Amino acid sequence: MKKLIFLLALLLNALFAAGQMKWNSTYQQYINQYKDLAIEQMKKYRIPASITLAQGVFESGAGRSELARKGNNHFGIKCHGWQGRTVHADDDERNECFRAYDNAYQSYEDHSRFLVNGQRYRKLFSLSTTDYKGWARGLKAAGYATNPRYADKLIELIELYKLHQYDKAKHYDRFMASATKDVATDGKLHPIYKFNNNYYLKARRGDTFKSIGKEVGISYRKLAKYNEREKRDVLQEGDIVYLKKKAKKAPKDYKGRLHYVRSGESMYSIAQLYGIRLKYLYKLNRMSPDDTISVGQGLRLR
Repeated sequence: MKKLIFLLALLLNALFAAGQMKWNSTYQQYINQYKDLAIEQMKKYRIPASITLAQGVFESGAGRSELARKGNNHFGIKCHGWQGRTVHADDDERNECFRAYDNAYQSYEDHSRFLVNGQRYRKLFSLSTTDYKGWARGLKAAGYATNPRYADKLIELIELYKLHQYDKAKHYDRFMASATKDVATDGKLHPIYKFNNNYYLKARRGDTFKSIGKEVGISYRKLAKYNEREKRDVLQEGDIVYLKKKAKKAPKDYKGRLHYVRSGESMYSIAQLYGIRLKYLYKLNRMSPDDTISVGQGLRLR
């Protein structure tokens, strides 16, 4: 009997582990891209940022669903008298009508208004913005989704990716939030990083300034200018692409430190590495564009 109980316990543990959600890098990229927008929405409408993010991830498959790709619809909101553009997809029934948006920002904004103005969701706004479990269960009880495990799925996402930390945020990155206003999601978002008071991403094979500009909502001409290149330049996989004008020197923690030139590097590639405008890297080192660098040479960064 003891052996049977032990085997049953192992089986139950295995089934539980199989049902647990696993960390996904694509989900994390989506969260990094939209967390500031979710916080902005929380400040405006008192909807927990964790709930908005978890719903966005779950409903859109982290921006990869057909609805997100074709209609920038991140929350699976159906037409319900919608007067704007629409897309059709199979859901509870075949070929159902869903709202479509020009960009992700519009989808997030409409999701907030949908909850705020919906009579059935009114009780949720008596809950604290840190009560993500109450919100998740309330959304399910109010009929937001038909999936019987909807609340559990949202809670699992929130806890796995620690989304509840954003419910306590006092500030958010306005640049990242506003950058989504012109972004048309294609399901293949680039991770965006922050360095030297700037933002950057790394080019993938086939990227152009135009394709990146469309994703991040910045003119491709400006992108090329920020990166001190021609707008039609061919980007190589791994190239750093800054989203704002670069600084005059490296961050403060590089004071007194040198960069020692490695094989294959140029003044331009070093300037990109540290987010410095090329002409200022020359100035910092009392050099001119006519000067050459050699392997092992030490360069000042600020």
